[in-house]
Amino acid sequence: MALRHVRQLRSARSARPVPAGGGGENRGGRRARLLRRPRPARAARRLRPVRRLGLAVAGALTATCALVAAPGVATAAPDGPTAPTSGDREARYGSYVALGDSYVSGPLIPLMRLDPAGCFRSTANYPALLARALRIPSYTDMSCGGADTTHMTRPQSVPLGSNRPQLDPLTRQTDLVTLSIGGNDFGIFGELTEVCPGLRPGDPTGNPCQRRYTVDGVDTLIDHAQQVSARVSTILRTIHERAPRAHVVLVGYPRIAPPQGSCPDVLPFADGDLRWLDAVERALNTSMAEAAERDGDTQYVDTYGVSLGHDACAPGSRAWIQGKDIDPLAAAHYHPRRSAMEGVAGQVFNALTAAARSGAE
Repeated sequence: MALRHVRQLRSARSARPVPAGGGGENRGGRRARLLRRPRPARAARRLRPVRRLGLAVAGALTATCALVAAPGVATAAPDGPTAPTSGDREARYGSYVALGDSYVSGPLIPLMRLDPAGCFRSTANYPALLARALRIPSYTDMSCGGADTTHMTRPQSVPLGSNRPQLDPLTRQTDLVTLSIGGNDFGIFGELTEVCPGLRPGDPTGNPCQRRYTVDGVDTLIDHAQQVSARVSTILRTIHERAPRAHVVLVGYPRIAPPQGSCPDVLPFADGDLRWLDAVERALNTSMAEAAERDGDTQYVDTYGVSLGHDACAPGSRAWIQGKDIDPLAAAHYHPRRSAMEGVAGQVFNALTAAARSGAE
């Protein structure tokens, strides 16, 4: 597992963000053909939004819900990664469906959508930025805060409404699907963010939370993260059945904790638990990467490696992840900021255009 992670990290470091005016252009109007079986990425890691996200940020919703977008065709944000500007560029995709949890939906990143409001879906999340960069004429964003793998095929009850099963919009015409899911399964992320900070005062330099979740010598949260792989594999099979033409991209989660050091004012975890939080996230991302590899027809995109130096402890605007305090005009606590969405969109854009170039050769 460690060797796979090193390989993935090296690969991720070589990726560049989406260029402001280009990248992946297909000149001469020639339509690029994406590989149906891209080379699967090897290990990585991450984790996911708070189980009771709706209750945690519902009070801040009124400060940021300023735009209503139709659920069928969403509108990309006014800025962020931009598409190539050549007038003869032909869009690679005509129908894009985005799936996932709050690390996709982007709670409290302005401007918020209201369809439904309880999903905390931003008009500047990475699907919106990616759709604009690729000039996709139609895309459907089904992501929703608090979602787990069961909500791909079942409706999700959220504050002020319900989100229909996320796979519902998939059809034979769908030609691009992105998915980030798994951190809410088994309550992984909720357990970490709701329990661990409260244990720090009693043992600030130790690992009280890891000890709490170690039962009979088994680290239960890492075990649960490993079990996510089978659940994601099932979802991938269903996606292929419903959208057989689609290029499917499984997107990992960006880094939350730093590789060393601590920042208790931002991430109030005991020192040892901060390293453990990172280990759980890496186990989850590895689990997802392995699901994509088994599937053989899904492209895995790492965002953990490229977010090195952009964890929640990073200074100022370098941080991609919000810390323990909600910023009602920027991000929910322990969730991505706008900068993270731009970084993730850039990684996915680069992966898709690289696959297109390989497929056209």
